[in-house]
Amino acid sequence: MEAETAKALLAMASAPSTHRKYLRSLSSIEQIFIRAPLPEVNIAPAYVERLQRWATQPNCHVIHLRDERYPEPLKHISDPPLVLFAHGDLRCLQARMVAIIGSRNASPVGQHTANYFARGLARSGLVVSSGLAKGIDAEAHRAALAEGKTLAVLGTGPDIYYPAHNRQLQQQIMQSGLVITEFAPGMPPKKDHFPRRNRILSGLAELVVVIEAKYQSGTLVTAALAREQQKTVMAVPGSIWNVAHSGCHKLLKEGAALATTVDDILQELNLPPLHPSLTEANGAQRVQINSSRSLANRKLLANVGLEVTSIDTIVARSGLPVATVTEQLVLLELEGHVTSVTGGYIKMGRR
Repeated sequence: MEAETAKALLAMASAPSTHRKYLRSLSSIEQIFIRAPLPEVNIAPAYVERLQRWATQPNCHVIHLRDERYPEPLKHISDPPLVLFAHGDLRCLQARMVAIIGSRNASPVGQHTANYFARGLARSGLVVSSGLAKGIDAEAHRAALAEGKTLAVLGTGPDIYYPAHNRQLQQQIMQSGLVITEFAPGMPPKKDHFPRRNRILSGLAELVVVIEAKYQSGTLVTAALAREQQKTVMAVPGSIWNVAHSGCHKLLKEGAALATTVDDILQELNLPPLHPSLTEANGAQRVQINSSRSLANRKLLANVGLEVTSIDTIVARSGLPVATVTEQLVLLELEGHVTSVTGGYIKMGRR
């Protein structure tokens, strides 16, 4: 990539909203390249060199608005990005896509729910997208990678690992899925980047699924963007006593579709349901716990709730000795039927 081309692309990526609107009105990419740089904005040579180095790496792609590879859905949103920086498998941009979004401070049940939906959707051949934040986003990406493809939309440059603890996950997505952003290599995270990221996330997706969102949250802002873009929004319900689900309940009141199974989503997309053996997220484990090979006490499981249940409560409900309960809970956790949390255990699984 020549330095002048790199400068023009960086000018496009950093252009203010009014200038972006003007540039989109130009008929050719040659005109956009010429008019993109603003006299009062100096593109530092270090950023030019960084883009040039990044673009030489395998599977790194720069896609401008007039590029035939530019995703069609983004052309129809408000303020489509002038340029996209992508790392990974570009075929993800041509596939049908469902976004899974939710709380950064997700509960174990919320993460389990995201895992269930992401796995099922990936098995059905859909690309699962999210924003690579901690919590629901990260769990959706991990689960989708285990079964198929995932796409992450960043609020940073494509070579920046944010949050830092998702570094390995981001690298895995670059290898097996796709990372995409409108921010140039080297661009650090900034507060205003994430609303801009969210319009791309919802714009690329055909449908948006919301899991665990508070009444006032960034997740609901993304859901609102999806509605403005005429996308289907679905929400997963939760306990009426848990504020973490208040945003989902708000969306349901406002007309969002209800999502309690993967097939609910597939039906919205006019896709066939998953094979019965794949619709139960915990199917293989249920076979195990009902088999003679399982050492776990199935009756004890009935005394663990979907809310945090203390060991004392499980002992009282089951009538078993503390030592037996403790031993059985460890076995149930190893088989994936419960998970230990602060204050006790939570039952995992679809039903």
